[in-house]
Amino acid sequence: MNIQEKAITKDEIEKNNRVYLARQEMYKTYGYDNEKERVYIINAAWPITGKILEAGTGKGYLALEIAKKGYAFTTYDVDPEMQRIAGMNLAYFGVDGEVEFIIEDKEKLSFADKSFDVIFCVNTLHHIENSAAVLGEFLRILSDGGKLVVSDFTDKTFGIMDRVHESEGGKHEVIGWSMDEPAEYFRNMGCRIKEISDDYQRVFVVGKGK
Repeated sequence: MNIQEKAITKDEIEKNNRVYLARQEMYKTYGYDNEKERVYIINAAWPITGKILEAGTGKGYLALEIAKKGYAFTTYDVDPEMQRIAGMNLAYFGVDGEVEFIIEDKEKLSFADKSFDVIFCVNTLHHIENSAAVLGEFLRILSDGGKLVVSDFTDKTFGIMDRVHESEGGKHEVIGWSMDEPAEYFRNMGCRIKEISDDYQRVFVVGKGK
């Protein structure tokens, strides 16, 4: 877990967990159960075998759920501070030991071709301006026979996120693709797409070839 070069204290971890719990409760007041949706996405990807990568660690919400299920995996982000928060979220539950946190350039990943068997990109794509370049990198590093799991909010959930951020005096940034553009992109690339969606998340499980 190489983000932990700067020691994190027990007090920091406990304080961070209180922030985490408060955010989860806020989501629920708007009708969105973030923890439940993470499980939904992971179940949509099942079976999960081989080398696993999470693209876009953020605050570690999905990473936490993957780690709780006992998987060893790599997760990357462009922001070291977000990964520090994610590391504390996992450390609170004692599930950070098998997770490698790294910093990457999202459009020029350092991984070799066909490096990973399962890649998760969840609630991240709408934050990425050059979404096509990032998806192209995912396909490059995805193994033959592997699966790419791309998920983002439905219109309903985007509305909830807008209200959550507004309540905190901020704005929910959306600069990249929604889930409509990736569907067309993957079809044009000759990929297989299986969609598994509910009221809050659209989930694509993508494989190379027909």
